[in-house]
Amino acid sequence: MLTDDAVTTSYDRHAAAFADEAANSPYNAHYDRPAVLDLLGDLTGRIVLDAGCGPGLYVTELLVRGAYVIAIDQSANMIDLARCHASGQITLRQHDLTQPLYWLASNSVDICLLALVIHYIDDRISLLRELHRVLRPGGHLIVSTSHPTADWLIASGSYFDTGWVEQQWSCGITHRFWRQPLQAWCAEFIAAGFTISTITEHQPTAEMAGTHPAEYEILTRQPGFIAYRLAKSSSGDSNIDTDA
Repeated sequence: MLTDDAVTTSYDRHAAAFADEAANSPYNAHYDRPAVLDLLGDLTGRIVLDAGCGPGLYVTELLVRGAYVIAIDQSANMIDLARCHASGQITLRQHDLTQPLYWLASNSVDICLLALVIHYIDDRISLLRELHRVLRPGGHLIVSTSHPTADWLIASGSYFDTGWVEQQWSCGITHRFWRQPLQAWCAEFIAAGFTISTITEHQPTAEMAGTHPAEYEILTRQPGFIAYRLAKSSSGDSNIDTDA
């Protein structure tokens, strides 16, 4: 099994190839980003933390929509690529999401974005609690990840199995991700103090039918990704389950 350092090294080594792939790939350009951007809502004047920003493909959209962006990633090469999209109100910082966001004050961010990241994290509840801390009362966290049903089809076995799965991507990256059933994901969000506002099962865009017909046919009949809009109480109360 890959260590966290090995995963970072892999993303550093293949950052440019990943950026080229993700910019136009069916699963990123025509599936995840449209669904997640719909969940973000009005960003005018909002402070948005893009946690695990990768090569900055969301950064451009966030800036165009009027947000002030704080973009972080543990890969130095990914941050360098994200800088290419960084015209506007943005702060870029290399940061490992397994470590506390000590440089961000509590209640200082309007929206947190965690797009296709959480399934790489060992201690997910600690990360979720840290994002809850930096969110202002009434703020939201948008999380996208692989759909538990898709993970089950990839890994086989029981749908209710939990554990790490590894795949080799065409761009050279070893994709190591955590799988667990839907109930377990929801329990972690609640344990971190969030209320689940919206659950979205991605649908492919109409454009995908023309550019990637094979993937479109698959994704119109079985889910690949899922996204959650999680709310922090407007009173700032955490409701955190400290026993989780």
